[in-house]
Amino acid sequence: MSEAVIVALITGGVSLLGTVITILATSSKTAQEMKINQAVTDTKIEELTREVRKHNNFAERMPVVEEQIKTLTERLHDLEDDGR
Repeated sequence: MSEAVIVALITGGVSLLGTVITILATSSKTAQEMKINQAVTDTKIEELTREVRKHNNFAERMPVVEEQIKTLTERLHDLEDDGR
């Protein structure tokens, strides 16, 4: 083989090696960023879930509170009427 062919093969091999290393490094970096983004998303979902549960508990309790207020108002009117 001539020197030009050997130099071309060596250059091609080094270029291929550099490309493979770059692809692996980029892939690793992208995978790490995806893990971080997924962790942030999971945390946000957990926080939203907590807020929704808190809101639902409030929404379930409001009719009970309204009924208690109605009952107390009626008792207050009855006491006022008895006092007259």
